[in-house]
Amino acid sequence: MQRLVRSTLGFSILATLLLAMITAGEPLAHGYWNVSYWMYSRPAPRSDVLVTLDDTSTWGTADEAELLERIQREMPRRIVFDAQIPAGKNPKGDAALADTIRSLGNDILFVARSAKVDQFATADFKLPPRSIIGKSTIALSAWHANFLYFADSSPGTISLNDGEYPVLSSELAGIPAVWDHVYPDFSIDPATVVQIPASHVHKGQVPPGLLTGRTVIVTAAAQAPPILYKGHGLVPPVMLDIAGAEGLKKPFAWGFAEAGSLPLLMLIVLLVAAGGRSTGWRKFGFYAAAVVASFVLPFLFRSIGIVLAPDTSWMCMAIYGAVRLWSRRTRRIQLTSASGLPNLLALSSAPIPIGSDVVVGIVARYEEILATLPRELHHECARQIARRITSGASSSTIYHGEGGHFAWIEEARPIEVQFGHLEGLRALFSAPLQIGSHTFDTNIHFGLDRNEGLDASTRVNSALASASEALANGRVIELFEADRLAEAPWELSLHARIEEGLRNGDIWLAYQPQWDLRANRICGAEALIRWNHPTRGPIAPDAFILQAERAGRIDALTYWVLDLAIASALALNARGPRLQMSINLSAQMVDKPDLVQQFAAIVARRGIDPALLTVEVTETSSVRNRPAACHNLSQLRALGFRLSIDDFGTGEASLAYLADLPSDELKIDRRFVSRMADSPRDRVIVSNTISLAHALGQSVVAEGVEDAETCALLTELGCDQAQGYYLGRPQPFDVFEADYLATLEKRSQMF
Repeated sequence: MQRLVRSTLGFSILATLLLAMITAGEPLAHGYWNVSYWMYSRPAPRSDVLVTLDDTSTWGTADEAELLERIQREMPRRIVFDAQIPAGKNPKGDAALADTIRSLGNDILFVARSAKVDQFATADFKLPPRSIIGKSTIALSAWHANFLYFADSSPGTISLNDGEYPVLSSELAGIPAVWDHVYPDFSIDPATVVQIPASHVHKGQVPPGLLTGRTVIVTAAAQAPPILYKGHGLVPPVMLDIAGAEGLKKPFAWGFAEAGSLPLLMLIVLLVAAGGRSTGWRKFGFYAAAVVASFVLPFLFRSIGIVLAPDTSWMCMAIYGAVRLWSRRTRRIQLTSASGLPNLLALSSAPIPIGSDVVVGIVARYEEILATLPRELHHECARQIARRITSGASSSTIYHGEGGHFAWIEEARPIEVQFGHLEGLRALFSAPLQIGSHTFDTNIHFGLDRNEGLDASTRVNSALASASEALANGRVIELFEADRLAEAPWELSLHARIEEGLRNGDIWLAYQPQWDLRANRICGAEALIRWNHPTRGPIAPDAFILQAERAGRIDALTYWVLDLAIASALALNARGPRLQMSINLSAQMVDKPDLVQQFAAIVARRGIDPALLTVEVTETSSVRNRPAACHNLSQLRALGFRLSIDDFGTGEASLAYLADLPSDELKIDRRFVSRMADSPRDRVIVSNTISLAHALGQSVVAEGVEDAETCALLTELGCDQAQGYYLGRPQPFDVFEADYLATLEKRSQMF
């Protein structure tokens, strides 16, 4: 509980509840309902007809008696008399009116109105005289108002000195008000209520059937001050009574009307909490759902008679968003060094991507350089060093620490390649730094951490220690190996562990469907390797594949994947139309001399047409022998395999790779596809990539399709195929097969 209170969400809830206690959100709720009912309205029911008294100052009881008799002849369902009775001025008229009322019996109802809103005492009502109306029912009409004096609700019943009275809305609806409040249906347009002047009734000018079978309300607008009606402004108060009757007729108005703000607030809190624990599109989805729910649900629930207050939810989201933004701003300040570059705390606080090394460069005699520079040039010195590192590193973000430390994340490469890369980066510092009028010779040393699986802070500290050691020993690079030694038993026995995992089923293949966007059907699948280790649990594919590559054990995994994927492809193609099976080929294997021979042997043993198999090659600069790689891939294509360039657009030589390889298919990387719905630039990149591939006679597969909008955009742009969580997650073969056959069955029923 204490942890919740200290969290951003807990603080937001407490602040919201405090604001709700002082009704701080009432202006928000008023604006919401006023705008909602201004935008949406519907005609009033035809069951109620108003007979309006023209000039109440000249009407006596005799006139009212004659009016009621004429209305009675039209055979209404009920008469509601909502006007004052000027008793005592004309004894004969009083007697005539009393006789008429007695003849109506229970078919007439009298109304007494409060003089002002929010007044419900006995003195606030002028009851019709019992000497004339006898035992006829009296209903009261009085309204609660908000801070702007717009009518909001009515009591369910009103207690006066002589007893408890029903409210007019309840009587009009014929439904008792179970709850303490009656909430009007403000969607009723008061201008559409059927009205006829009393003079027309006197003169017999009533359209035939207008009053027959309806509730006729005799009302004198001049006797009751107008009241503010949400979405429509000032109206006679009888319009509110009609709207209140319609509100009581809602399905849940009689049992669950007063839901208040708590249910909606709880839903919003759950959505916001889920968003806070999510990342990427899921985070955005939960937050968007919270906003949409806070605006849409109150109106939808009001339409069925349940009143939800939206203001507390808005306040909670506003407070939560403000605190999050402030925290982010504060954290950004905390994570920035004096030079304006992000500091080492920022690097330590963020997760380091799998397949990355942490590098720290330390500039020799950095403090002496700063000591000779004016203070205003210190940040320029740090920025110039960062720019030199950026020009040679694979990362554009350089983190700056005290004492001349500069850190960044580097793509993981074989150790000898990584050492060579850092040696080349050091050569960039052979040229002196020119800062203002000062010139400095520079020398940089590197610390390298390759301990994947550890937290970022530990890895940064390891690289810092290595850099300091390199500087102290006069070496260019030091590798922190303490944790690597701890992992040595795992890496040295990796081949045996992989074979054990293959035998006992810990390593298995998942299949992710690929959809033909034109035919709207599953046309292929990508075989993806998974490992659930009995003690380490699920191991990320990138992590153990990278380790297998480093240990030179990737070959066995690749041929096992190919063999099992072929078996799955044969089974699926025997049950339905042509289905293409895709497998991934590591860049570490592309240039191997026996690659084509091994693939050909497996295909021959399995007896499958190689054209049913697509070999996906990740675009990468880590292929050591590029000519040999291109030769092998050309030979595979000559055997009949389809070749696909995977993750197109993410490497260092996209167009060169596309020009060199004899490929049949291009897969657009998910980072472009996932953002294309919201990013015009990414949409243009995807569109032009599709056009380029088609111009080269290649088909296009879009990865990372997460929603219907992205799928529709890809179809519109002419993309051939797509895959992603929206279309299907990676699944075990039996699940994939069942889903695939189900789609075939459904498609056959459609055609």
